[in-house]
Amino acid sequence: MSHSVADRPASRLLLPVAAYGVLLLTSLQSLVVPLLNQIQTTLHSTPGAISWVMTANLLAAAVLTPVLARLGDLRGRRTVLLGVTVVVLVGSLLAATTENLPLLLVARAMQGTSYALLPLAIGLLRDELPPARLTGATAIVSGTVAIGAGFGLVATGLLVGDGGDYHRVFWLATAMAVIALVAIGLVVPRRQPAARGRVDWAGAALLGGALVLLLLPLEKGNTWGWASARVGVLLVASAVAFAAFVAVERRVAQPLVNLRMFSHRPLAIANIAGLLLGAAMFVGFLTVSAFVQTPPALAGYGFGATVLSASIVYLLPGALSGVVTAPLGGRLVARYGAKATLALALLVSAVGFALLAAVHATTWQLILSSFLVTNGVTLGYAALPALLIEHVTPAETGVANSVNSIARSVGSAIATALVVTMLSRNPVPGLPVPLPQVTQYTVTAAVTAVGVLLVALLVVVGLPHRPRTTLTPAQVEADDVLGAAGLDIPAALRPAPGH
Repeated sequence: MSHSVADRPASRLLLPVAAYGVLLLTSLQSLVVPLLNQIQTTLHSTPGAISWVMTANLLAAAVLTPVLARLGDLRGRRTVLLGVTVVVLVGSLLAATTENLPLLLVARAMQGTSYALLPLAIGLLRDELPPARLTGATAIVSGTVAIGAGFGLVATGLLVGDGGDYHRVFWLATAMAVIALVAIGLVVPRRQPAARGRVDWAGAALLGGALVLLLLPLEKGNTWGWASARVGVLLVASAVAFAAFVAVERRVAQPLVNLRMFSHRPLAIANIAGLLLGAAMFVGFLTVSAFVQTPPALAGYGFGATVLSASIVYLLPGALSGVVTAPLGGRLVARYGAKATLALALLVSAVGFALLAAVHATTWQLILSSFLVTNGVTLGYAALPALLIEHVTPAETGVANSVNSIARSVGSAIATALVVTMLSRNPVPGLPVPLPQVTQYTVTAAVTAVGVLLVALLVVVGLPHRPRTTLTPAQVEADDVLGAAGLDIPAALRPAPGH
């Protein structure tokens, strides 16, 4: 016999377990960023090859997150949560025990399934908690997102700050996955599946293949030569795969990506903004981390920062400030509207990149640049779900948020490839190790600033003026988490009809 949400005696441990799953996800996302140089040195690899430590993770997230979220609807969230956590555990254990780059990439792709913990955990809370409690619960999870990113950076700095091996962070990830597996098994209730239907496996395979075919030449272009046959063939193959993906998605009853979300102008602009914000976050992370760890005695720039100082001094302030910025975004959306808040968010990120391009001689300048970029992205992520609410029907909010979530992940993956391409061109001559020239950092930051600024202009000019919705700051904060999870917005959290 089925039970309504109000009738279900939700365990008091359900919210802590859901929040811990999100903590695990965001920790896995951030803990590798300061380690790429050390991993490259230890495995005697190249920047392009090591970049796949990030790219494989983000590709798996972009393709598998909507698939696993859909499986949660069809097979039950508890079952899929346990399955995802087992995959993350095995991937973390493999990463902790291997010194083989291909196996490490497999491990990172397995860890990429952790991105599905967000929609699964939030979907679980939505199923088990009444709407009156859901707003507060999602606010807690929103804070956990920022705390998890900060925890990953701090843990990385402390574990390898004394010259320790990078495998230590993967042993930590293994232990965290074990705790998550036990907690889910003990606390999450068994429920009947929430939906019927099929998973768009063909769409997922085509999207994954198209992205790999696109990212390979973007990362290998410097090595192979941009005019080489391999680059041309892969780019053409990528275009063909994307065309096949579009053709399949038009025919599938329940597609991985609803293409209508790109044909309606406001939704297309929201997805372009999501893609650029996802890209901006990782451009900021990767460029700042690499720049500050560059030894000035060799390159003539940089700070020779250790992994500890790169993590805690330069990246942590921006990550932890999300605890304040996310609710601030809710207040800005409630007062000024989603369009104005999104434009402001993009402008803040653009200023951060412009500052990074123009001044990078002192520690405070790098910290401020990273802080502005990260907080601009956080504000933008808070505004996007509220913006989507204004332009879709209540039944379409889940689809719109899911597509936007995919756009963010794809943007992050593409950004990783482009950063490596930009920074591996024209290394400083005569050095025992290849290091980029400082102009490559400034060009990367300047190009990103211009791109983000153009999208801000697109938001201002291209989005129609609409009366502000009557969402409260708390509702906007809840929508931020639901939107990041690619889930629909419950009727109780939407604006009242007629407003």
